[in-house]
Amino acid sequence: MHRFTRFMLLATCIVAASATAYAQDGEAARGGIISFLVDIIHWLDAVVFMSVDMFGASIKPIVIWMGAPMLFLTVYFGFVNLTSFRRAWNVGRGKYHDPTADGEVTQFQALSTALSGTVGLGNIAGVAAAISTGGPGATFWMIIIGFCAMSLKFAECTLGVKYRVVHKDGTVSGGPMHYLKNGLAARGWKAVGLFLGWTYALLALPSLLQIATVNQIYESLTLVTGVDSALYQWLFGIALAALTAVVIIGGIKSIAKVTSRLVPLMAFIYISAALVIILGNITEVPAAFATILDGAFTPKGVAGGVLGVIVIGMQRAVYSTEAGLGSATIAHAAAKTREPMSEGMVALMEPFIDTVVICTMTALVIVITGVYEGADGIAGVSMTASAFASVISWFPAVLALAAFLFGFSTIISWGYYAAKIWEFIFGGSNRSMTTYKIVFCAALIPGAVFTLDEVYSLMSSLFFLMAVPNIIGIYLMAPELRRDLKSYLARLKSGAIKPTN
Repeated sequence: MHRFTRFMLLATCIVAASATAYAQDGEAARGGIISFLVDIIHWLDAVVFMSVDMFGASIKPIVIWMGAPMLFLTVYFGFVNLTSFRRAWNVGRGKYHDPTADGEVTQFQALSTALSGTVGLGNIAGVAAAISTGGPGATFWMIIIGFCAMSLKFAECTLGVKYRVVHKDGTVSGGPMHYLKNGLAARGWKAVGLFLGWTYALLALPSLLQIATVNQIYESLTLVTGVDSALYQWLFGIALAALTAVVIIGGIKSIAKVTSRLVPLMAFIYISAALVIILGNITEVPAAFATILDGAFTPKGVAGGVLGVIVIGMQRAVYSTEAGLGSATIAHAAAKTREPMSEGMVALMEPFIDTVVICTMTALVIVITGVYEGADGIAGVSMTASAFASVISWFPAVLALAAFLFGFSTIISWGYYAAKIWEFIFGGSNRSMTTYKIVFCAALIPGAVFTLDEVYSLMSSLFFLMAVPNIIGIYLMAPELRRDLKSYLARLKSGAIKPTN
């Protein structure tokens, strides 16, 4: 048995015994360190999402910061999210696959790994959270943002491959910390690159706290089993941590094998169920879209009016697409390809699949069934489950399985992302990476103890902070990306780049 696995099993037994004693009193389970962390979460959320008065309206600067590059790059790259969609599909299905190229996984496996980090509870729970807070109109802005996010995802994942580090053993390290550091150094801005690269890494390191995902997996299971207590919250976190430990030992190849099977399966299950409800109520679909559009421009009962709804949609869309965060570039950097642009093409499909398609279907199910009306106190997975159950009585059990698969694949994908960030900061020695795996798995344990509002406040805050240095770097390297895009398209047209199958 692997030494790390033995350690995790021993740690699981020790923590389980401690949790059993600690969780006998439900209030005690949220006392001490948990209460302290909740205070930090609320403080961080207030700082990151601070508002300023502009033009007579209350606006959150961080939301403008995230939305601006999505719109700018969509226009700057000539609407690459539309013009290259078919090309992206062909690359993703392996039409230009080069097995002799540097990299550790196929381009489809890289896409699957990245999708497993985005197609997940952001789609099941995030949409419901957006609707419960901002009404149906928030989903309209999620869709618009998802569409524009395709261009931003294309840019950052292209850079992820172009400036990745290929080690002597054939393994690959990539991500914003590398392309900010190396890409800007190549342009003569070494000091700027070092500053932005390290700033990104330090801000991204807390991303190993995948408590939001653990929280929503647990909620989906309690909906089906009816079992919920402080003790079970801790025991569930421990069991999930141990299961995660088994998978992340193998690195990107092990993760890619799991996600390339899980992602298509869980997407098929979820989309099929959504289609049953949507097609079964096809006559109500136009009215549902009308409700979403009306809520997007004339929101009722939402503080901040239209701007408030846009902010809510943006917060949830960022959690769903991860565009601008740079996290997915770490997975895409491992793809076998000699053409960085081709991986950028594959990557632009992610926001389309996870936000434009799946989030739209989730929103339609919730709006058609009407469960959002008068649903005080119901949000996240609970609202989505109620929507499906109102038509398919047994579906909450299937949704619980889908939520577990979605959530688990998200956790192991982020386990890989966080490992590469840890490696950049602390080095990649065996001792360092073993320490990382212990920290990452242990950080999963308290996830079920927090509330929905707390976990989403934490993840939104951390995600938006990560995007600050990443987006600065993408702005600086945008001219380089546009030149590379023109070159790539010209070589495709001339036949210099030929299909391999």
